[in-house]
Amino acid sequence: MGGTSVGDLNFKGFDCDHHYYEAEDAFTRHMDPLMAQRAMQWVSVNGRKRLMVGGQINRFIPNPTFDPIAKPGCLDDYFRGKVSVSDMRDAFGELEPISTRPAYRDKDAKIALLDEQGLEGCFLFPTLGVGMESALEGDLPAMQAAFTAFNRWVAEDWGFNYQNRLFGAAYITLSDVNHAISELEFALDKDVRLINLRASAVTTNDGQRSPADTYFDDFWERVNSSGITVAFHAGDAAYNFLFSHWGLSTEFEAFRYDPLKRLLNYSNIADTVAALISGGLFNRFPNIRVCTIENGSDWVSGLFRRFTKAYKQAEHAFVEDPIKTFQRHIWVAPYYEDDLSELRELVGVDHILFGSDYPHAEGLAVPMDFWQDLNGFSTPEIEQVMRTNGKLLITPSR
Repeated sequence: MGGTSVGDLNFKGFDCDHHYYEAEDAFTRHMDPLMAQRAMQWVSVNGRKRLMVGGQINRFIPNPTFDPIAKPGCLDDYFRGKVSVSDMRDAFGELEPISTRPAYRDKDAKIALLDEQGLEGCFLFPTLGVGMESALEGDLPAMQAAFTAFNRWVAEDWGFNYQNRLFGAAYITLSDVNHAISELEFALDKDVRLINLRASAVTTNDGQRSPADTYFDDFWERVNSSGITVAFHAGDAAYNFLFSHWGLSTEFEAFRYDPLKRLLNYSNIADTVAALISGGLFNRFPNIRVCTIENGSDWVSGLFRRFTKAYKQAEHAFVEDPIKTFQRHIWVAPYYEDDLSELRELVGVDHILFGSDYPHAEGLAVPMDFWQDLNGFSTPEIEQVMRTNGKLLITPSR
């Protein structure tokens, strides 16, 4: 496929992993004043604007103002394993003022950019927002207030369905069922097509629970009847507590490299999908569709091996082969550097999603270039991955 460009494709793509960079008041514009000091605040530290969350300086994103910002795809060679980097700051190269990229914060500019990129539409996910649930899980009322405010900001600045092309994800925390249902209803009233949940156990007033616990069934029943898609986008899943066993820092800092953290065998997304399936969620609510975004696909083969063994050992514990449940209810957006042919064999081409992670440094500078990694895929399969599967997920299932 080497010499072919996006212009040679006879269709426009649908990107299942597009992002905005949050406005500085994304969490504060609609914040309940009574919760302001317990949730998000901007403070000055040594002359630098920093984000304080729950009374602590938050380092999930090194530069939460996003100004200046890295160029899209500048870490491509690094994530493909082509270069070794000793200082991540140098790897980012020259930063640019966010004012030079209006599409990062303006929905009409984003629409114009989609036209240039050959994209029919996209899912829009947070950049900062996917790290804030874990940052506030010690204060659940503040967490809930923060995401109530955040969802109002998303609705105002981006919309949950803008021109049937931009599909902003409402962020739902399951920490309180009634709050989750209220946020879901708010978003449904504004034509939301997908919601984003944290891929982890749920922190509640009664302790940790699996998201498939029947405790949450009133919420899942509403999702099931609405037919919208549930996304689990990568972020701070509060899994870093595992690092303390190895004497490592448990603080989540994007782009802070530690070789052991990269090599330890743990996967919050595999565990979350395992919890959904083993907990019988899809048996109780057969209309629910789940997509995993920016979590790669390397975890799928290992989970399938564990499913196979568990089913052979205790078939009575499952309504059906858990791999079949996965193949029916789970869609996977792999990293472009993953083994895409292996994923096709595992889940089927109809459950693979194209996601560029644009405009992040670790994503693709040209989103539609993703298709060039689909080596061995037929022309109809390429269109299915790059367009058809994503479009299916914005259409409510009935």
